[in-house]
Amino acid sequence: MVYYGQTSCEQDTERYLDVVKYVFSSYKKEVPLVVNTMGWVKGEGLLLLIDIIRLLSPSHIVQMDVYDWKAMAPLTPEYVHLTPGLYTKGKQQAKCKQMGTSGAENWKPSEAGGDASAPEYKLLYVHPEFPRAGVAGEARVHSGILRDMSILGYLGQLQSPDIGAVLPLHSLVPYQVPFSAVALRVIHTDVAPTNIMYAVNASWVGLCRIPDEIRCQTDGPVLLTQTPVCDCLGFGIVRGVEMEKKLYHILTPVPPENLRLVNCLLLGNIAIPNCVLVGQQGVEGEIPYVTSDYNYSILGSGKLKKKKHFKRREYTFECDYT
Repeated sequence: MVYYGQTSCEQDTERYLDVVKYVFSSYKKEVPLVVNTMGWVKGEGLLLLIDIIRLLSPSHIVQMDVYDWKAMAPLTPEYVHLTPGLYTKGKQQAKCKQMGTSGAENWKPSEAGGDASAPEYKLLYVHPEFPRAGVAGEARVHSGILRDMSILGYLGQLQSPDIGAVLPLHSLVPYQVPFSAVALRVIHTDVAPTNIMYAVNASWVGLCRIPDEIRCQTDGPVLLTQTPVCDCLGFGIVRGVEMEKKLYHILTPVPPENLRLVNCLLLGNIAIPNCVLVGQQGVEGEIPYVTSDYNYSILGSGKLKKKKHFKRREYTFECDYT
């Protein structure tokens, strides 16, 4: 598992391909492998999909069409063979003039240039017969809900197995991790070293393992200059940063035997669900990390917004409230 750190690969398609290569390199080919591609199939998304097909060389492709939408061509082996991807070239078509009485020019594929051989796979084309299948707007909203539910389910492992009240984050005992034990990297944006702890505090992080040994020259945090493509062993919340003792306070359900392998924290553009922060019980005074009195003109700040794309009576999901 690799922590990509964003919900879309549009801003860094090159790293996305590197991640796919890294994950696929561990496939032993002893069992069938099912690859669930994303739904970005327009423009550069389609070109990236063609790159992935060339990279993985599948035996079968299942293409699910969208109701009453014919914009996407069937991904036949011939189509993938001839079409250039985002980073790979297609088989070039050269013009071979065969002048007849009408002066028409016939086109046929050239044997030179591009990829050497056409891919060999079977295309299974599925066309749904029900309306509104694959409506992009609704899919985007529901994927956000499912992502929040998945994070909540993961954090549920921190709770006691006994049925009872849910313990808020501030009542859970975190791990204390020295600055010198883990390297740090923000994936999705550039953060000045002087502001890095503001970004990391109260954030969702990937607990990762890089092959390099962590060497700390100063008493400050170890900062990586590039985002590594490495194993991710699980996730956690940086509940606090103790600057005096140089410690991260991290909540995670990852077992201790796996945590011993973690030497890198990756911070991506994945937010902790709002209800985890605003729904903490037993807090006197202001809720930690939550404020209503803030200067929103500061670069990078913004309000948490409600999702209004679905009906409340059909979807009762408290995590949507701010």
